[in-house]
Amino acid sequence: MLKEWVKEEMPSEEEIVERLAKARAELAVRQTAIKEKGLPVLVVMDGWGAAGKGSVLGRVIKGLDPRFFKCETLSQPTTEETRRPFLYRYFVRIPKQGQFSFFDGSWMGEVTAHFLHGEITEEEYRSHLTSIKRFERQLNDNGYLVVKYFFHIGEKTQRKRLQELEKNNVTEWRVSDGDKWQNKHYKECLDVYDEYLEFTNQFVAPWYFIDATSKKWSELQMTEILVASIDTALSNMEAKQEPPMLQNVFPMKSIPKLADIALDKSVSDEEYKKELDALQKRLGKLHNELYLKKIPVIIAYEGWDAAGKGGNIKRVAAALDPRGYEVHPIASPEPAEKARHYLWRFWNRLPKDGHIAIFDRTWYGRVMVERLEGFCTENDWKRAYNEINEFEKELADWNAVILKFWVQIDKDTQLERFTERQNTPEKQWKITDEDWRNREKWDLYEEAVDEMLQKTNTKYAPWHVLESNDKHYARIKALKIIIKAIEKKLAEVDEKNEKKKK
Repeated sequence: MLKEWVKEEMPSEEEIVERLAKARAELAVRQTAIKEKGLPVLVVMDGWGAAGKGSVLGRVIKGLDPRFFKCETLSQPTTEETRRPFLYRYFVRIPKQGQFSFFDGSWMGEVTAHFLHGEITEEEYRSHLTSIKRFERQLNDNGYLVVKYFFHIGEKTQRKRLQELEKNNVTEWRVSDGDKWQNKHYKECLDVYDEYLEFTNQFVAPWYFIDATSKKWSELQMTEILVASIDTALSNMEAKQEPPMLQNVFPMKSIPKLADIALDKSVSDEEYKKELDALQKRLGKLHNELYLKKIPVIIAYEGWDAAGKGGNIKRVAAALDPRGYEVHPIASPEPAEKARHYLWRFWNRLPKDGHIAIFDRTWYGRVMVERLEGFCTENDWKRAYNEINEFEKELADWNAVILKFWVQIDKDTQLERFTERQNTPEKQWKITDEDWRNREKWDLYEEAVDEMLQKTNTKYAPWHVLESNDKHYARIKALKIIIKAIEKKLAEVDEKNEKKKK
């Protein structure tokens, strides 16, 4: 793709100056338009070292209101970022509605560098490319404009620029070992970049090549493309074009409907106390092993109001080292969260490797409460099944243990617990008018939950139903499932490490 690219003939200096003045003015006007329409714009700038990305970016943003854009310089991940999934540091930096984010460097530079230096396998590289395509498509489907530039210069031009930068005490710091290596292995890099650009050149997020021969010419190309891209995105918003539905490509497991699950399971008080103590001690020991082997754990709880999620979480958390876990009670999104992709607030709450994150309510709100209360469009929640499966696949590829619990009770049990809360002063804070309203929609919620379970019960992140008419039984079952899943992952890691030694 890059190898076959034919550069546009550079205009005269006079024409560049004239067109540039017009393009700068138009971009400033478009900034107001995206703010008014709530269009988030992510501008990705990648390319060869010394191609002038940073200086051109400085020129492009000069005429913009700095309150409504952010520039991110993304070189090597920090130590903290390496302890989270590959896409984490990019997802948490996506812009709010109505704002620009300019990325100087991106996922392209990171993944191709790792591959070129032999730091990841061919299989891992291909997996990252698939993740990148999904990420960019998800952003587009959720209302983002993604504009990607590759700044291109030839091998000799790059070498000359690097030498000139190194000669000057003021600019020599800008030349990294990576830049030198890239120039020395230019043809090898070109092959990898060409394939990468071809694979990730999507209709929803195409690549634009910038002839980086001169700064003014680079700025003109970048600005005119950005203005045209914004115009197209705003027109699509006006037309209210809905993204297409994608076919599920992930392996699924069968799961019964809620109505077919027996809720008569129970455990005696004596057995409960005995098992609870033994299981909590075992989980506490496993937590230490998770930390040493840097295995992350994500535990997600969903269920009916008054089903016992809080008590279940409390018994799990009581077994853990408080320095190595965090419980996230998820309520209605805050304004900053509403202004971004709905998964953004969950990416922000992912644990470091070796740590545990427990979610009391989750990203599944998209296909339950948001669906039934009309907080998103039908296309949004139907599309979310696939987006959630993709999100959880990223977690699985990160080597995380993913545990999803649906806490199940029947309607009569819920009424008993609601009534008890209503009539017990110290428990009244647990019952709200919203709980009663949700109860009136029980059948609608059950239908939505059944569909959710069927469409997101993947083999790498399956659902577990906790029969919670007897809360004690549900707590013991949850602890057993968590312990079994962690033990299995630890065994897999040990086996993998043994193979590496051989």
